[in-house]
Amino acid sequence: MGIALPDSMRCVEISQPGGPEVLRPATREAPTPGPGEVLIEVHAAGVNRPDVLQRMGNYDPPKGASDLPGLEIAGRVVALGEGVMDWAADDKVCALVAGGGYAQYCVVPAPQVLPIPKGLSMVEAAALPETFFTVWTNVFERGALQKGERFLVHGGSSGIGTTAIQLAKAFGATVFTTAGSPEKCRACEQLGADRAIDYKAEDFVAVIKEATGGRGVDVVLDMVGGDYVQRSIEAMAPDGRHVSIAFLRGPKTTLNLMPVMLKRLTLTGSTLRARSVEEKGRIAGELRAKVWPLIEAGTVKPLIHATFPLDQAAEAHRLMESSAHVGKIVLTVEQPL
Repeated sequence: MGIALPDSMRCVEISQPGGPEVLRPATREAPTPGPGEVLIEVHAAGVNRPDVLQRMGNYDPPKGASDLPGLEIAGRVVALGEGVMDWAADDKVCALVAGGGYAQYCVVPAPQVLPIPKGLSMVEAAALPETFFTVWTNVFERGALQKGERFLVHGGSSGIGTTAIQLAKAFGATVFTTAGSPEKCRACEQLGADRAIDYKAEDFVAVIKEATGGRGVDVVLDMVGGDYVQRSIEAMAPDGRHVSIAFLRGPKTTLNLMPVMLKRLTLTGSTLRARSVEEKGRIAGELRAKVWPLIEAGTVKPLIHATFPLDQAAEAHRLMESSAHVGKIVLTVEQPL
C-alpha cells in the first residue's frame, strides 16, 4: 500500500493503579491488524471518564483489548487486515476503540471506524466517537427520545452533556440540563439548552416542575447516580424513561418505587465498552446516516475545551478530575517524520 510502518511506537501506559502521575510515556511494539481490523496512525485521542476509572484500577478493559487507556481516536488508515473492504490506505477516519487510544498507532475492528465528517479537524473528530456512540444509543435508542418531548441531561458541561444537548435539540426536543456554575450554565444554553439549572444554587426538580406546568421530563440521561436517581424520578413525566450511564455519586441508591409504578416509568441503562463489534458497528451505521449529516451541516459540533500532547496525559487527567472543563479534552499525537 506504499505506507511504511514502524516497528515501535510511543504510547502512555498505566504503571500501576493510582492518580494521574501513574500515567507514564513509554515505547512499545507497534500493533498489526488481524482479520477484519484496521491499523490507524493516531493524530488525536479523546480523554474520557472511563480512562480515569481504568487508571484508578476500577474499570478493566474487556478481554483481548489493549491495556493502554483511550477509547476514541482520529487519524489515517495505514494498514488493513484480511477481509477489510470498506477502507483504504490514507483514509482519514475516527474510531471507537475498546482501549489503546493513547498511542501513535491503534488497531480497530473495521465496523467501528467512521469517516471524519467534512470540515472537522483531527482534534474535533477524536472527540466524536465515545460521546456520540454513547448519546445515540442511550438517548435515542434506549430512551426513545422523540420530537416534541422534554429531555434532561445531568452534567451538561461534560463531553457527554454538550453532545446530548446539541443532539436532543437538533431532533426537536426541549432540553433541560444541570451544571455546577453560572458560567457552565451559560455555556450549556449557548449550545441549545432551553434551561440550564445551577445545581449548587437551584433545586432541579422544582425548576423542571415549574417550567413544565407540573408534568416533568420524558427522558433523563443520568451520569450522577446516587440520590440523583430518586430526584430525577420525581422530575419525570408519565411514561418517562430514565437512562443511567455512570454514577459519580455511586452505583447504589434507595428508591421509592411508588412513583415508578404510578407514572409507569422505565428505568434502564447501559455500558458501551463491552458491547460486541457487531453492535458497535450497527451504532456506527446509525450515526453515519443520521448524525454525520448534522455535523457536516454545522448543526452539531464537538466542543473542545483543551488539548494536551500525548506525553502530558497526566495533566489532561488532572483537568478531567477537576471538572473545570466545558466540553472535551483531547490528546494530540505527534507522528515521526
